[in-house]
Amino acid sequence: MMSDAKSLDERNSSSVFCEFVRLFVRNKLALAGLLVLIVILILAMLAPWIIPFDFAAQSPRVRLQPPNATHWFGTDNFGRDIFSRVLYGSRFTLFIGFGVVSGAALIGSFMGLIAGYYPKTDNFIMRIVDIFIGIPNMCFCLVLIASMGANIRNMMIALCLTAVPNFARLMRAQVLTVKEQEFIEAARCIGASDVRIMVKHILPNSMAPIIVQFTLGMVSAILMSASLSFIGMGVQPPTPEWGLMISAGRAFLRDQWYMGIIPGLAIVVTTFALNLLGDGLRDALDPRLKQ
Repeated sequence: MMSDAKSLDERNSSSVFCEFVRLFVRNKLALAGLLVLIVILILAMLAPWIIPFDFAAQSPRVRLQPPNATHWFGTDNFGRDIFSRVLYGSRFTLFIGFGVVSGAALIGSFMGLIAGYYPKTDNFIMRIVDIFIGIPNMCFCLVLIASMGANIRNMMIALCLTAVPNFARLMRAQVLTVKEQEFIEAARCIGASDVRIMVKHILPNSMAPIIVQFTLGMVSAILMSASLSFIGMGVQPPTPEWGLMISAGRAFLRDQWYMGIIPGLAIVVTTFALNLLGDGLRDALDPRLKQ
């Protein structure tokens, strides 16, 4: 009997996953965004082995060269190959985006789960979240980084803290809805503990919007990190981070436009692909949009 029930659960899970894949693949823009991200991720992983020049090697003889057959994206004011720096810099940009949002998702989801399941903690946790929401993200990041020091670690901590409230509020709203369902009441009736109910029943049924927020949160993290690096409060030279490269290229924007424009286009392509992927995941995971 138990084996039959387990087999039925496996078939239901398989059918749900197949339905999700069918709906996602039907969205051509989301599929295109996923393919672009896969290409960027592969290039970032292989960057140390495929870049044509050392991203930090300086060569004054070839400084400020426009895009050509040797240097595809040109060279900067130190003679460094911009193509190699953009390619290698994708590792830092993706690491910052993924690391920031992963930390924020873990912390925020835990806070939202506790606040939504235990009414006694709801008011305390959500008032803390409201305080963070009331502070402008950029101002909060600047104050925190200025007090701790400008480097990639402190920037990621500041960005993570600004992203936590979004996940906390979203998870709390999902928990408040799911915990009133009949299967949660049935789990309580058979003696399931609160931890088991939250981990085995509530959390899996609340993850769909969290997954969507994860992809869209990476967009904000990448843009914010680029902005902080641009003003010197994030990644420090000579790291080939895209926002830092834009900052270095602004002084040469009139004659050597490629120094700032090409890293900017890399940010645009990456964030646009993430937005397309997030929209596609939302459409595929939202039951109200399924036809």
